[in-house]
Amino acid sequence: MEFDAHLPPVPAATWDSPPGWVRRAVFRADTPGTTDALARRLAEATEPGDTLLLSGELGAGKSHFARAFIRHALGPGSAETDIPSPSFTLVQTYETETGEIWHADLYRLGGPEESLELGLDEAMVTARCLIEWPERLAPDWPEAAVILRFEAEPDDDDARLIALWSKAEGPAVRRVLAAWPAGVDQ
Repeated sequence: MEFDAHLPPVPAATWDSPPGWVRRAVFRADTPGTTDALARRLAEATEPGDTLLLSGELGAGKSHFARAFIRHALGPGSAETDIPSPSFTLVQTYETETGEIWHADLYRLGGPEESLELGLDEAMVTARCLIEWPERLAPDWPEAAVILRFEAEPDDDDARLIALWSKAEGPAVRRVLAAWPAGVDQ
């Protein structure tokens, strides 16, 4: 699935960001396949040490995006690979040719101090991290991270608005923006 470079800009997402974070771009994914295509692009663009904070309500598409990202990073033959949700295990790790991926779901954590017990602080330096429910880290969000905020479209069950936020303009956000689809609001 390719992106349509002629898509009209979409309105800004309605979410209030954490203080100091800036919305850099927003993309309207019309179908789960379009979300998969964005995940593949970002899987190719990111490097060890890059952290994507996946924010959004239940059912907004965070886990779907993470699974597509991980499948692509695992490479050919991974289409049938089981990629379980880390809802109960909190963290799932995957070895890829380009390094380790950590997929964390922090929904059940009580606060940022519990994330240290998981080893997330070290993983954010050495691995590519996909962190669902990053609000559990607040206010200790990693400054070099990129937030992807997922919002369901109220009139279309399949469509999502995916907004890209960052605090810093470091290498990770530059890589993600370079891979962001053309034809969207930046």
